[in-house]
Amino acid sequence: MASLLIGSGGDFFAQTINVMENRNVTFWSDIPADELSRLITDQMTNSELLSQTFMFGWAGAEPPLLLHWWVERGLGSIKVFGWNTDDIHTVAKSVATMQHKSAEGRFQIPLFVATDQEGGWVRHVKGDTTIAPGNMAIGASGYPIDSWKSAYYICREIKVLGINMNFAPTVDLFTNHDSTIIGTRAFGDDPDKAGILGSAFLSGSMAAGVIPTVKHFPGHGDTSLDSHGKLPVINVDFETLKKRELVPYIYLFKEGCPALMSGHLSFPLIEKSGAPASLSKYFLTEILRNQMGYEGLIITDDMAMVGATSYAGSLSAAFKMALEAGNDIILSSSTPLLNEQLWVKNLDLMDHDDEFRARVKDAARRVIKAKLDYFKSENPAPLYPNPDTIDEYVPDREGMKFFLEQACRSITVEKKGTMPLTQANAGRILLCGSLPNFFSEAKKRWPEAGFFRFDYDLGPNGTQWVLDNLPPLASGYDTLIICVSSENHAKVAEYFKKSGKRVIILNTMSPKLGERLDWADTVLLGYSWRCDYSLTAMIAVLAGEFEAIGEKPYAEN
Repeated sequence: MASLLIGSGGDFFAQTINVMENRNVTFWSDIPADELSRLITDQMTNSELLSQTFMFGWAGAEPPLLLHWWVERGLGSIKVFGWNTDDIHTVAKSVATMQHKSAEGRFQIPLFVATDQEGGWVRHVKGDTTIAPGNMAIGASGYPIDSWKSAYYICREIKVLGINMNFAPTVDLFTNHDSTIIGTRAFGDDPDKAGILGSAFLSGSMAAGVIPTVKHFPGHGDTSLDSHGKLPVINVDFETLKKRELVPYIYLFKEGCPALMSGHLSFPLIEKSGAPASLSKYFLTEILRNQMGYEGLIITDDMAMVGATSYAGSLSAAFKMALEAGNDIILSSSTPLLNEQLWVKNLDLMDHDDEFRARVKDAARRVIKAKLDYFKSENPAPLYPNPDTIDEYVPDREGMKFFLEQACRSITVEKKGTMPLTQANAGRILLCGSLPNFFSEAKKRWPEAGFFRFDYDLGPNGTQWVLDNLPPLASGYDTLIICVSSENHAKVAEYFKKSGKRVIILNTMSPKLGERLDWADTVLLGYSWRCDYSLTAMIAVLAGEFEAIGEKPYAEN
């Protein structure tokens, strides 16, 4: 009898201690991540659970509205978009402020702080951060180490600002060659090559201490529509998708991919309802989780995009469908008011629908578990970045040297004519372009060249102005070197097709434009948006300083 009393008393004592420990548990408690994430979510209110699944951006330089979400709701994650990042010191201050607020919460759970810093033309954190050559330039060089180092140096820069998650790599394929939505954001059109280069990018990101997020599942490359403005419909069957768009993801999952972004993309031959993959339980739970065995976080693309709301009917319905489909974090580019319907309706549903509450709780547990694994690792981003030290690390000095080398490996000769170009064989040279680096680098090689500057973002009126003013000036020159990065730039070049001038094209964006201008004497491909490194490399190739070895990373139609 005594032993029974001792045993019963011991069980009661152990349970009492456990309850007391649970009351005081925080994110920083010394408990294994699996167990701690369950302990925390078991104690969370519905409001706290739902908040962990939300990721919001903010307008303006600083985020006052977001602070209300922490004080009253305990928001789980934030997103740094490109409209408030010209001053990276302010970005760092804002991140530190928000992490301090988050640390004051009941469980002291830090924030995921995400951005889009892909390299190339998607670069949300601006200021002095590097404009890297980008994915298609990596695909043109073909070296996995170029992808690894690109991610490593990009992520070292944003990590200094306290950003711990990057929405990259993009492994969408360059399937639709006329698309300007993915375009040079793709490594190319080969699924295996995209998987290899994407895996290297993933590894480089993690080595730098930033969580990579592969996108846009299940694949955005076979459409010319932008899901910001309309829901793209891609009419391929599952076998085609499996052999093509899904292949890169298999490579990344084998490398332990920690996060994935679901795309607002409709595949009606696969998901009969026409629902976008981001809102489809069949795509995210059946295919992604059950068939492909993916275990990391699933994060939606921006829910403010028409591709999501047009199908769901409202933002609150889209949030609900996204959670039910299997997403763990729901992203919105703006901060909603505290009592907007996306909050009120979904919180009310948690109170009355046990199945929906269980899905939200599972999502919150996944988020907290991922945070525990990351923030208690050996190399996380600083919770409270120091703005005073940023200039020591941004731009990354090692990275600057590497990106020039990588750009040189990527340059591709689409058509070889008068190369190397010298003052003797070129005659009088006129430089036509937008970016200061183009003119400064060209002047080093051809100091007597004239120049004509036009806008990088050239609209219809600007194009007409160029066509009214450039030809009279060009009449006094023998050779025109024209930078082309858009349709309107190509229109300017095409004016001189039968002019009798020697025309040299430096194609800095979609290589399809360069193919269209194959009537020119010489066409070089650089694949990069506003990238000084790629322009420097193309001019050096044109001047004969090294041989271009890049190859177009796609099969021509």
